[in-house]
Amino acid sequence: MARAGITAERLARTAAELADEIGFDRVTVSAVARRLGVKDPSLYAHIENARQLKERVALLALAELADRGAEALAGRAGKDALVAFADAYRAYAEEHPGRYTAARFELDPETAAKSAGPRHTEMMRAILRGYDLPEPDQTDAVRFLGSMFHGYVSLEMAGGFRHTPRESDASWSWALDTIDLALINRSERARVAEERP
Repeated sequence: MARAGITAERLARTAAELADEIGFDRVTVSAVARRLGVKDPSLYAHIENARQLKERVALLALAELADRGAEALAGRAGKDALVAFADAYRAYAEEHPGRYTAARFELDPETAAKSAGPRHTEMMRAILRGYDLPEPDQTDAVRFLGSMFHGYVSLEMAGGFRHTPRESDASWSWALDTIDLALINRSERARVAEERP
């Protein structure tokens, strides 16, 4: 029987808070139980094992990140949408480093399909509609955007830009400007290719 006051949602939120404080890799059933002031077995009314605990944090993080992205995109298109979405993604990683790491946790295909993960892809496709990219360019661009955002944010979180004279924010803006120009260029190339006899 589940201990009074502990719900599946509270368990996931507590584990997520802990992930932000000590790192996602260090979140264990024992650590969460200590935070909640209970013995480890009390948590097994809500989870089967440590992997499921981490999965719950990943699902929470994906949902929060998708909500942030959707809010950032509302009423925007083209470059404005690209920058707003990217900035929301980066801000979430800065505010919630453990949860951000959790969002990259490998989920089984069935769980991944039901998660907020597909929302992230759809939002990137919504951004790309402003650039009028045909397939397969659009799929390639979704992968490119995800790789760029994650790569930059991961390097920044690891302190990769601390020892350079240029501000990280300036390089981030430069990268987004460059992505915008690249997407415009790809769209124009696709249009010219379609017009050729």
